[in-house]
Amino acid sequence: MLMKITFTQQRRVRLAQGLWLMSWLAVMSGAFIFCLGVYLKTELLRRAEVMDNTEIHVVPNILMMVGLVSIGTNWVATRVCQDSLDASRFPRWKLLLMVWFAVAMLLCCLLLAVVVLSYALQGRLEESLKVGLRNGIRFYKDTDVPGRCFQKETIDRLQMEFRCCGNNNFKDWFEVQWVSNRYLDFTSKDVKDRIRSNVDGRYLLDGVPFSCCNPASPRPCLQYHLTDNSAHYSYDYQAEELNLYSRGCRQALTDYYMEMMNSTGPGVLSVILIQMSVLVSLRYLQTAVEGATALEDPEGESVGYLLEKGVKETFEDVKANVLNILKFAQVDPSAAEGSPGAEDAEKPADNTTEKAASPTPSPAS
Repeated sequence: MLMKITFTQQRRVRLAQGLWLMSWLAVMSGAFIFCLGVYLKTELLRRAEVMDNTEIHVVPNILMMVGLVSIGTNWVATRVCQDSLDASRFPRWKLLLMVWFAVAMLLCCLLLAVVVLSYALQGRLEESLKVGLRNGIRFYKDTDVPGRCFQKETIDRLQMEFRCCGNNNFKDWFEVQWVSNRYLDFTSKDVKDRIRSNVDGRYLLDGVPFSCCNPASPRPCLQYHLTDNSAHYSYDYQAEELNLYSRGCRQALTDYYMEMMNSTGPGVLSVILIQMSVLVSLRYLQTAVEGATALEDPEGESVGYLLEKGVKETFEDVKANVLNILKFAQVDPSAAEGSPGAEDAEKPADNTTEKAASPTPSPAS
């Protein structure tokens, strides 16, 4: 037996009581994990318009699923603890506990996967934001197009909330027409010249929307003619630090979400520790109570253990059981139809029998 411990009746009772409290703690931890997933999912959905795909949503989806299953699983553990004090009621949990241990191990593995995915999906999150923000900036002017009428408000609120400008930086606004044609005076010489000077016929500006302006700057906001030093007094585009947000929104959002997901790591690891403690304690309680029942002395000493055999032997037994189940599930074609070789072997035997049964003709007299 692996890691066996001797339990008296009093120690079994204390173990059951402590495990009952720990199981309720695990229930609350499951609720915490579920709420964490809901919060992260909500934050991702708030910025869905500036994301190209939803691959990162796998993290909150797993958290919500694991949280709900953990609540139910650990509630069952509290009932097992109560019934462990009654020798007549505990045996009914024997088969269900095997399933419980498998589910508890799966929950721990899924929580570990969440921690790994939180770091591994950073590149996918950045790429999703890069494409989504690029499209958002391109459709900024389409305030009268169905499905895009709120794009301007979304980008403006995003830039003001996260104190950022553009996708990579404020120069991204120089490459798109962000002023709608309905607000352009096509009789103006300046408008005509700008449109003619562009191959695609777009009205491009070396300017940015008002939401890029940094209110902490002492100088009034400069939105237009940012690359023209002569357009503003005491201004140098190359040397002077502009009164715009210098950080791009892609980096700002990536930092925000990664900080949020990375901060969940310690909490998730703590929940894994609690769940593993419940799993190990319940295994000791199960084997200790079953041992006392087998000795027909519910109040006597018994041995609790994690594994009845060594790790290698237990793995081999589980492997053999799984193979037997798979073999049992397979259909044996020889059972339904006789093999051709067997039929051929029967035919000569039948012929020999017929010859032996037929009478030998007597010679003519």
